Amino acid sequence: MLTIICITILAYCIMGKDIRSLLEKVKDVNWQGKTRELYEKLRPYAIKVGRVAAKPLLQFYYVMNDERTSSLDRILIYAAIIYTISPVSLIPSAVYKLLGVLDEGAAVLYVYKKIKEKITPEINYKVESTINEWFSTEYVSYEIIK
Repeated sequence: MLTIICITILAYCIMGKDIRSLLEKVKDVNWQGKTRELYEKLRPYAIKVGRVAAKPLLQFYYVMNDERTSSLDRILIYAAIIYTISPVSLIPSAVYKLLGVLDEGAAVLYVYKKIKEKITPEINYKVESTINEWFSTEYVSYEIIK
C-alpha cells in the first residue's frame, strides 16, 4: 500500500495536484527500514542496467538516507526508485517501446530536479564506491551465476 501511495504522490506532484491528504497516510513511515529494503532491491537492478543507469538511483538512495532530507523528498525518492526498478509500469515498454520508458524517465527527472542540490560530494563518493563494489568482477560473476 505504501508503494502505491508514494507513486500516487509522485504522479500528483508532477501534475501539480494537491497531495496533503495522501501525505497524511504516510506520516508515520519508518524510512530507515524502507531504505534498507531499497538497497537490497537496487543491487540486482544495477547489475542488469549498468553503472550509468544505476548512478542517479544510488544518488537518490543516499539523499534519502540523509537525515536532513524532508519527508516529502523521501517519499518522492522512494517512489521514483521503486517505479523505476519495478517490472510494473503505467505505460508498459514491452507494448509501447520508447514511450514506455519515458514515464520512468519523467519520474527520475522530476525527482532529480527537486533534490539535485542535496547531492553533495560526500554522496557522490558513496555512490562511486558502491558502484565500484557492485561492479567488481567477483560480485558481477556471483549475480550472473545466481
